[in-house]
Amino acid sequence: MRLEVMGAVAPTLVFGIGNPSRGDDAIGPLLVERLAALKDIRRPDGQGLTDVDLLTDFQLQPEHALDLRGRRRVFLVDASQDPSAPWTLEALMPQNGLSCSTHSTTPGGLLAVYSRLYGRPPSTWLLAVQGEGFALGAGLTTVAQANLNAALQHLLHVLGSDVGTR
Repeated sequence: MRLEVMGAVAPTLVFGIGNPSRGDDAIGPLLVERLAALKDIRRPDGQGLTDVDLLTDFQLQPEHALDLRGRRRVFLVDASQDPSAPWTLEALMPQNGLSCSTHSTTPGGLLAVYSRLYGRPPSTWLLAVQGEGFALGAGLTTVAQANLNAALQHLLHVLGSDVGTR
């Protein structure tokens, strides 16, 4: 679901991946919702998140390569079951040879699709936020809530480093 559609493509896309009905799997869409609420707030220097587009979906699909066109950078936000860190931010590269179907597309597979269609993909990062409960109908766990807050603060810092520039 596209939260905001603007006439021109913003140089940055934040794409939240996950199912809001499956507990901590909602981390990606919830982070995007929080960014949407902050989008119109301006910093003291007059800058804000005006050069950021927001998008959510339950899972990555090959057609999401279209959403990457015209971007300078992309942040994919997804829940993780890796207990080693509350959140991680890692650069992604196209990964050929991985499964890419309408039922499961990996971030690297999505970048490979983009590469085949359009050439070099934009700078793409995976913000993986640790969750612990993914049951259908469950709410966000306390651990996921804390990790989401920390990851959001870091992402705001990263986005703020050049918000307003192209």
